[in-house]
Amino acid sequence: MKLVETIGQRVEELLKEKGYTLYQLQKEGGVPRSTVSDVILVKKKRVSTDTLYQICATLGITLKDFFDSPIFDEVTD
Repeated sequence: MKLVETIGQRVEELLKEKGYTLYQLQKEGGVPRSTVSDVILVKKKRVSTDTLYQICATLGITLKDFFDSPIFDEVTD
């Protein structure tokens, strides 16, 4: 699995785990719903670190927490 796909899956997983909707993420963290949707649906080839940081901060986790998941063991690119 590609890194960008894995990041999308991890974001989706965390949203469900934390009970957040795209709308809540936008309201609380200022991350546009379209941006998060693009990350989850892998509509872009890259995810900026700023976007990822903002998502993590809004969800109350660190970047280390974000990447500290076995899902990243599946990255092949």
